[in-house]
Amino acid sequence: MNNSILIKIENQVAYITLNRPDVFNSFNREMALLLQSILDDCEHNNEVRSIVITGNGKAFCAGQDLKEVTSPELNPGFKKILEEHYNPIITRIRSIHKPIIGAVNGVAAGAGANIALSCDLVVASNKASFIQAFSKIGLIPDSGGTFFLPRLIGFQKATALMMLGDKVTAEEAKELGMIFKVISSESFNEEVEKLAVKLANMPSKALGLIKELLNKSITNTLEQQLELEGKLQIEAALSEDYTEGVNAFMEKRKPIFKGK
Repeated sequence: MNNSILIKIENQVAYITLNRPDVFNSFNREMALLLQSILDDCEHNNEVRSIVITGNGKAFCAGQDLKEVTSPELNPGFKKILEEHYNPIITRIRSIHKPIIGAVNGVAAGAGANIALSCDLVVASNKASFIQAFSKIGLIPDSGGTFFLPRLIGFQKATALMMLGDKVTAEEAKELGMIFKVISSESFNEEVEKLAVKLANMPSKALGLIKELLNKSITNTLEQQLELEGKLQIEAALSEDYTEGVNAFMEKRKPIFKGK
């Protein structure tokens, strides 16, 4: 049985835990394909309304397991690693119409850092750090790093981090605008759970539409974005959650959203 990733569903939240702590949760082929499968399951499971991705042990994820790429009998080659392992993970994280929290509990390096940055909300333990480690071994950032990082922190700072490969602490990442917030390691799991449950109890239909809009805003013109806002606002207004939200407001009670 492959237990390189653990999955737990509780209170409408799917907790996905990268579970190869002996190698800092670095990815091999088996683990990458399993994460894709788990994300697919979460997308289609109506009992899941928010998703958390985190790591077991001291690391969030150290990226690619170099043992796999340096062993002739194990090495699938970089073309296959990117096209079959990492790219499908990133596109799934961005396309799933449910909020995904990157809960960075420790070091996030290489592809591990960029998987975290592709999530909708990124929170980090005060003991966490982010490293664009690729240049240290003569590689270039992948897994969407050259797409997300300059959009999050600006072209100049992204260039420096990618070329120099310097470590960024959680506090520095927050100051740069790379992540949403920093949480004390003592209360990290508890605070992540609170955030995930809060999202799961919100009108998740609308949250998914917000995600779609933000994705498209990166490449749309203003006119295209305004048109899409109009189209998706009509879709949101036809939802059960909108009806419940308005009724609850009028009746002065707390709404009970169902994500429909």
